[in-house]
Amino acid sequence: MRQRREELGLSQEDLAARLRISVRAYGNWERGLVKEWTDRKLLALAEALEMSERQCFWLFRVMVDRDPPPTWRAAEENRLPDDPAQRDYLCDYAALMESVPYPSFLVDHRWDVALTNSAFDQLFQSVRPHPTALPDDNFLRFVLFHPDAAAVLEDHEPAWCVPLLAQFATALAGAPEDEGLRSIRQEVARDPFMEAAYRYGVPHWLSTHGTDAAELDGAVRTVRHPDPQWGLVRCRMVAETSRMLGEMGLTRITLILSTPTGAPRGPVRGGGFTHQQGARLRAVPSPVE
Repeated sequence: MRQRREELGLSQEDLAARLRISVRAYGNWERGLVKEWTDRKLLALAEALEMSERQCFWLFRVMVDRDPPPTWRAAEENRLPDDPAQRDYLCDYAALMESVPYPSFLVDHRWDVALTNSAFDQLFQSVRPHPTALPDDNFLRFVLFHPDAAAVLEDHEPAWCVPLLAQFATALAGAPEDEGLRSIRQEVARDPFMEAAYRYGVPHWLSTHGTDAAELDGAVRTVRHPDPQWGLVRCRMVAETSRMLGEMGLTRITLILSTPTGAPRGPVRGGGFTHQQGARLRAVPSPVE
């Protein structure tokens, strides 16, 4: 990575900006301190380092001992806006999110994920590769279709699937020609369980709980903490946007994880997480990016 970066005449700051992560995070990448490489991280890295198809192939082989996805869509970066001011804003926003001690991510109206922080990656570190339903790719698809979603999201069907399906139904009704939303609808239709939940479970749930129950902001859920000593923890979802994010069609969702009764509040010896100096993750183990 360092050799290729230097060949391009780029600094670590330049690469961090291209990847929309902090300089500290990229430094850890380059020092080989990443524990888990996802396809999306590797594809983003290949794009940032302007790698050829062959170089991308060997990047995957060296890092994770497998081939890249059949179709290398390095254009994932196309989710970045064209406006330079908005791009700069997102780069700075990435640093802001990295300083937050809770899992936080940016999504658009299709639930495509534009940005995550390290706490988010740590929360979903056990999730296996999947063609279309990774949590840092499309959060709705992850919740609905990834086989590992229920291992992280407690009460998976009633607390996560049904409320998000209700939000999805509203979004699709408001933009019936949106190709991204229509694609998700087709995937739901191909899954008998989700189709039944969409057609019958959502209307019944809304009639019982009211339309406000589908709102993400303020909703309280339960997730399984990545540190097994913590187990299940309470999670309040906070959805917010700024003027600049609103102009880009993005919403920030932060998962406020509460410390369970009796959980360790300091460093855990023998394999737990440790707190480091400076702004680090406190509610979620400080990851090695």
